[in-house]
Amino acid sequence: MTDRTSTSDTRPPHPAPDTTPDLSSRDPDWWRQAVVYQIYPRSFADADGDGLGDLRGITRRLTHLATLGVDALWMSPFYPSELADGGYDVADPRDVDPRLGTLDDFAELVAEAHRLGLKVIVDVVPNHTSHQHVWFQEALRAGPGSPARDRYVFRDGKGEQGELPPTDWQSVFGGSAWQRVPDGQWYLHLFAAEQPDLNWGHQEVRDDVRTTLRFWADRGVDGFRIDVAHALAKDLDEPLRDLGHHASGGEAALADFPPGTHPFYDRDEVHEIYRDWRKILDAYSPPRMAVAEAWVPGERRALYARPDELGQAFNFEYLQATWNAEELRQVITGSLQTAHAAGASATWVLSNHDVVRHASRLMLPPDTDENAWLLSGGHAPAVDPDAGLRRARAATLLMLALPGSAYLYQGEELGLPEVADLPTEVLQDPIWEQTGHVRKGRDGCRVPLPWTTTGPSYGFGAAGAWLPQPPSFAAYAVEAQDGAEGSTLELYRTALRLRRKLIDGETLNWSEETPAGVLQFDRGDGWRCVTNLSPDPVSLPAGEVLLTSAPLEDGRLGPDTTAWLGH
Repeated sequence: MTDRTSTSDTRPPHPAPDTTPDLSSRDPDWWRQAVVYQIYPRSFADADGDGLGDLRGITRRLTHLATLGVDALWMSPFYPSELADGGYDVADPRDVDPRLGTLDDFAELVAEAHRLGLKVIVDVVPNHTSHQHVWFQEALRAGPGSPARDRYVFRDGKGEQGELPPTDWQSVFGGSAWQRVPDGQWYLHLFAAEQPDLNWGHQEVRDDVRTTLRFWADRGVDGFRIDVAHALAKDLDEPLRDLGHHASGGEAALADFPPGTHPFYDRDEVHEIYRDWRKILDAYSPPRMAVAEAWVPGERRALYARPDELGQAFNFEYLQATWNAEELRQVITGSLQTAHAAGASATWVLSNHDVVRHASRLMLPPDTDENAWLLSGGHAPAVDPDAGLRRARAATLLMLALPGSAYLYQGEELGLPEVADLPTEVLQDPIWEQTGHVRKGRDGCRVPLPWTTTGPSYGFGAAGAWLPQPPSFAAYAVEAQDGAEGSTLELYRTALRLRRKLIDGETLNWSEETPAGVLQFDRGDGWRCVTNLSPDPVSLPAGEVLLTSAPLEDGRLGPDTTAWLGH
């Protein structure tokens, strides 16, 4: 990386191309092979200098995405919220948080994105609302047995005075999934107490989310990412069931139930909801795309991706796979088969706002307790940032060579590592408090981006940032890497430019004649990907070297390196 003299925080870091192809103008199925860039709005760019990222900050930096070569941007929630869960506690799903901008700012963002050939995807959070939502406030005032409470999941407690939670269900963030209110009843919150779960058996709830989908689609949104897509439908028939040793749910708990019958995760009834949504999305021209966040086994996840439902679902098996050739091959093969059986395209992701950044995570031994690693400040075990970056670059080229859609997380194009040593006094993730300071949470992957090599927030904004950035971020800044030969930013730009030229189909054929620890496959488009996960250099097969994630070593592919070859 090179160091340069800082310039204005608002100067585009790289000139925008004169023309950027708009995939959907040629093909309404643009999303099947797209590269989507996730923006965590509060950490991307701050235009008004209050330390919090905002919509105008995103708009000013859209040329970065256009030049990077992505096809679409996905924005995590920017709706009114008290930030009890980083914006996923939504007080009004059809407005903009005033700290982040206005609906006019959103319109300008969409217009500029479309001018640059970028599609816009927004988050929908249908499982719960904020406790500040007008519905929930009405429910608190209305009291037990009221129609207002029926929009949520209120129940009387157990015990002589109703002092015990209705069930043993546990929150994803730790502790009981039930919160008691002053009149003695309890309400369900699978996440933070500030996020009461909606009752999807209530017609008004269903109608309101339909209105939300149309609201944003009418404003030019090209697609939706569905938060916690597997949790909407719940078995609320009395008596509610205790879950015993699997009270917290999750994939392990799902295995204890016949498919589709868990009390609150991945129930069969949820698919009726998404079939209804698909009719709404298909009424637009072109049809609006959707992708499910569904933490369920692959064969069940495929149901959410069916053409008459959401069309895509995130592939978390790939994100969770260790840096092991055999494991990755099995995950890739299984993911492609599952997507094909559902009539969907596969999705691939290495990092997002909920997990340790892959430049750090892929270097951790397979049996590492990631929370313990975070609590140690990233010191036990220590991660070599250079080795981590090398592995991350190889993993990225492997991912971008696969058929289907690739979802990138902001900052990975800079090679950002996890900020594991955030002091506990600055943590914002509710996981830290809700677990009694046992789990550190997700703040380390949400630290605001560095755009310039100097300044109070490395170009993020005119003042500081809402989470502190380490001094090491200066070397990762866009300004430091822009135009620098061999930089991670330039690797991403080159890879995405090549990918757009090369990919013309969804065929992948594995090569069986490879050394141990090496992945090699041919694409039907006439090119080849080779990834060396072994500790020793290996010889490359015949072909023109198009791109490598690290320089070749005497003409051979070094460890933790990927090469793309032309036939």
